[in-house]
Amino acid sequence: MTLDTIPDHHSKLDYRGKRLQIPQQQAHDIIRAILSAIGCDAMTAEEVASHLTETSLHGIESHGVMRILQYASQFQSGYMTPSATAELLRTDAGIWQVSGHGGIGIPVMRMAFDQVMALAGDTGIAAVSIHDVGHTGRHGAFADRAAEAGFLTITIGGGNRATWRQVAPHGGARPMLPTNPWCIGIPGGNDGPVVIDFATSKIAGGWIYAARSAGASLPEGCLIDRDGNPTTDPEDYFDGGAILAAGEHKGYALALMAELIGEALLGAVATEANWLVIAIDTRKYQPADRMTTLAEEILADIRSCPPRPGFSKVEIPGERERQHHADAGGMIPLPEETWQQINALAHSLGCG
Repeated sequence: MTLDTIPDHHSKLDYRGKRLQIPQQQAHDIIRAILSAIGCDAMTAEEVASHLTETSLHGIESHGVMRILQYASQFQSGYMTPSATAELLRTDAGIWQVSGHGGIGIPVMRMAFDQVMALAGDTGIAAVSIHDVGHTGRHGAFADRAAEAGFLTITIGGGNRATWRQVAPHGGARPMLPTNPWCIGIPGGNDGPVVIDFATSKIAGGWIYAARSAGASLPEGCLIDRDGNPTTDPEDYFDGGAILAAGEHKGYALALMAELIGEALLGAVATEANWLVIAIDTRKYQPADRMTTLAEEILADIRSCPPRPGFSKVEIPGERERQHHADAGGMIPLPEETWQQINALAHSLGCG
């Protein structure tokens, strides 16, 4: 484990301190131990620890290892139930749903993807909704796996603005909406799937928690304080401020649509959000090898675009994350303060 400032680290934090290079297995083991000490069963602890460390290796710091601090707090407060087990249900109308029964959402999202792919493999297209669930992790991980198996997937979440007022509507000065993410994945060309996974806000809520944990600032143009003035201080968000919508009116429109899908379509929300996962079996439209060929023609054409000043190349969504994972060498760069907090948490639970 070495100290490094890691200038090339893909992070949205304006962090001037040191980062520790933590081996994936070490981070995995401490996260699994924390979750087990809190009351999660062995399978849940293992799956969540693997998901968080893999997410960090892909360079998605906001949804990676640092999330264990938030998860532990939510379990300890009763917001999430550590002993909950996901349940697959079919309604009288023939609609498939997964209930998380108030537990952490990573195993629940995986179950929903498994089910929707099985259904779409039979019928060509299918949908599964998710209810009563905590944080569902990095959706790009699930979309990437589904795309590798030949499925186009669309994941939309929202419906809990009463609890998670985080984002100001375009033109507004108060937080009114959650970050309401969208994720779309599709089989790609020679370099693998194309995956977009984004909050409808200018920055995901996890980055604000990461900044607070590390004692860092955030990029300009992402936050406003409680008076509607621009700020880069994460504490201003927790003091009644708000995140701005991504793409101004466009991000706001996507967030509002997700809120309507999450609540008006799927019903009242318990715990964090409701989710709709839609899957299409692309092999019903094109043989897999033909789709790869066609996709690669499109993607190669896009990559050939000369970069404008300040950019080294034009990138394809999903490829940077896979390259980050390949370059990471199994090491996770964490702000020193964040790693200290994780170790202090483990010590307080008697497992560190």
